[in-house]
Amino acid sequence: MKWRNQTLVKEFILIGFSSMPKGELLLFPLLLVIYLATVAGNLLIIYVILVDAALQSPMYFFLRNLAFIEICFTLDTVPQMLINLLVKEKSISFVGCAIQMCCFFYFGCAECFILAAMSYDRYVAICNPLYYATVINRTFCYKLLGGVWMIGIPVALLQAVWIFNLPFCGHNKVNHFFCDAPPVLKLVCTDTYQYEMQAIASTFVFLMFPCILILISYINIISTILKMPTVGGRRKAFSTCSSHLIVVTLFYGSASLVYLRPKSNYSPEIKKILSLFYTVITPMLNPFVYALRNSEMRESLKRTLRWKVFSPTT
Repeated sequence: MKWRNQTLVKEFILIGFSSMPKGELLLFPLLLVIYLATVAGNLLIIYVILVDAALQSPMYFFLRNLAFIEICFTLDTVPQMLINLLVKEKSISFVGCAIQMCCFFYFGCAECFILAAMSYDRYVAICNPLYYATVINRTFCYKLLGGVWMIGIPVALLQAVWIFNLPFCGHNKVNHFFCDAPPVLKLVCTDTYQYEMQAIASTFVFLMFPCILILISYINIISTILKMPTVGGRRKAFSTCSSHLIVVTLFYGSASLVYLRPKSNYSPEIKKILSLFYTVITPMLNPFVYALRNSEMRESLKRTLRWKVFSPTT
């Protein structure tokens, strides 16, 4: 599809939370703290997994990549939102909006599939432990990770290039805090039926397909855990999965309400709040959920802090 600027629009205005100006002043410090906590927490997870020899299993290999994806995912939307909370001119260029949307779809798709890869890793570890080392080997992990990083490229380019080749007829106010497809599509002055059908199909393939894989994995995992003879075994098995299950529920719960019901009766303000959950809140909670609920991560964090902070320097 050839990139052709058929529009009178040179830039977009991101309305964001302009309807509540006093709320913007309160949101800025709150979102700034959350963003800094997100970046710091996920960087800490990456660092701890890299330096601790006890955390070199496939589960932590995927967790490290999830943390990196979360940093990129928030970097795409949150800095622009923080700037817009402080300035009156909440503008973003036409090309900048297209790039932001493309990156949003790409990293969102990567997160969906990395969560599915992590659930498969837990499925093999708990349901087929004797085959775990054979199935989830280093080569398989790198191939799976390559698929995670590659699969989002075509859908991200398709969504962004298609929608920004449609004609915009002067209306440039996007009723959102970032360039998401549904609010941008409302500014298009031509029939969007074909794009909407393609978008619905893409949503089911790239959002629901990994969700179904996760659901199937956890049905088998829970069934296996309930059959374990000892309480200690059940507790240990469930503790390795509970953190991932919490993250999956938070991410898919909020994203599904927005993208599986794009023409719902939710007000734009409610949709913005729901979007905050999967763009801001969930990436911040990930490091805390994994650090607090995973005993290996807790012990590794303690060792790392003792080694780097409390041990005498030479």
